[in-house]
Amino acid sequence: MSNKNKKGIPVEKNKTYEVKVTDLSHQGLGIAHIEGYPLFIENALPGEDLKIQITHVGKRMGYGDVLKILKKSPYRVEELEDVHFQSGTMPLQHLEYEQQLKFKQQQVKKLLSKVGGIEDVPVFETIGMDHPYGYRNKAQIPVREIEGKLTTGFYKKRSHDLIPIEDFVIQHPKIDQAIVRVRDILRKYKITAYDEKNHTGDIRHIIVRRGHFTGELMIVLVTNSFVFPHAQEIVTDIQKELPEVVSVIQNINSDKTNVILGKQAMVLFGQDYYVDQLMGHSFKISHQSFYQVNSEQTEKLYSVAVDYAQLTGDEIVVDAYSGIGTMTLSLAEKAKQVYGVEIVPQAIQNATTNAKDNKIENVIFEVADAGKWLVKKAKAGLKVDVVVVDPPRKGLAPEFIDAVLEIQPERMVYVSCNPNTLARDLKLLSEGGYTVRKVQPVDMFPQTYHVESVALLEKNL
Repeated sequence: MSNKNKKGIPVEKNKTYEVKVTDLSHQGLGIAHIEGYPLFIENALPGEDLKIQITHVGKRMGYGDVLKILKKSPYRVEELEDVHFQSGTMPLQHLEYEQQLKFKQQQVKKLLSKVGGIEDVPVFETIGMDHPYGYRNKAQIPVREIEGKLTTGFYKKRSHDLIPIEDFVIQHPKIDQAIVRVRDILRKYKITAYDEKNHTGDIRHIIVRRGHFTGELMIVLVTNSFVFPHAQEIVTDIQKELPEVVSVIQNINSDKTNVILGKQAMVLFGQDYYVDQLMGHSFKISHQSFYQVNSEQTEKLYSVAVDYAQLTGDEIVVDAYSGIGTMTLSLAEKAKQVYGVEIVPQAIQNATTNAKDNKIENVIFEVADAGKWLVKKAKAGLKVDVVVVDPPRKGLAPEFIDAVLEIQPERMVYVSCNPNTLARDLKLLSEGGYTVRKVQPVDMFPQTYHVESVALLEKNL
């Protein structure tokens, strides 16, 4: 007999049920069913029998919390701390690392098939890390007042309630250390933490960026206004406490917004950059620049991309979304000419400097919308052999895909941080006369459900 309520839903909020977990969602939540009704459960793995309490009931699906594990998955590892679930920083911390890599490979395969209709393309095993912790080279940490004290940590999921955290586990330990030291210095000078409701207080975020290969640290203090009490004493203390610091920036964000960085900034110490190395090149990275957060895996990711480009030294290459030129310079070493196109002017300034510093001359960086730039160049008669893209999570704009189909490069290498939009874009490119040859997932974010991949497309003859 069915236990469905008037709305046809077989569960009630706050009641407890016993369920079997059959799958993982793309966000790493366990999936169970009661009379066909899907339930999503945090800290749950396929094959587990659980006693759960229902926390949310929707028309099509519900959510539950684990009260007791009745039968444990052989792939479960004892999770570190509940705060990493609460804050969403490590949603897969309870799953054995080898299985995380398999899960990510399956995610890419599943979405290529479901969204892209792409079935018979090799999706290789995910390239993982030997030590999948302490990998992040950047932290953006909110500052709030808790019990009268300036506190750092991370927001509870789907809220703006701060959970105090000192050991983030996935950030480099030197970064965790730096945040605590800076926090204590701010406390010493009685700096007030930002109050979101009243839009008052001095400091909103502490950002720490670290050169993986150089060890250089950059500290960015995001303030609520230009007025920053005791700024010089704070900088002096930071230099004393953290001798690796080469740059301290005050970034001013006086808007009522969730966006972390404001548009204006002042250098309080050093320059607005720190230096790191990648793929044998050295890079100056400013506080606003995009730079991949996992340096070790970025080298693996970019090596695959350069390999897929199959350069012989005769090709004209376009690197769209080129950022500060991290991948562009590696492509330039093997191509005849590379164009790096990026819409952020400061990134192009950094990229131009980086090319000079590395004595690479066969590269031209331009500030432009990549799609419009491609169309313009095609009309002017530029013949492009290979297009490399590394777009944001939303993927490629339809105009960009149209521009690629117009200029007809021999090959395209697509570096993606979102398998969903990758599958969507590959479908459009396939329909436009390209064949997807292979896809290589790379784990840039261990302990999370995010996955990067590199896809090779070739023009149909």
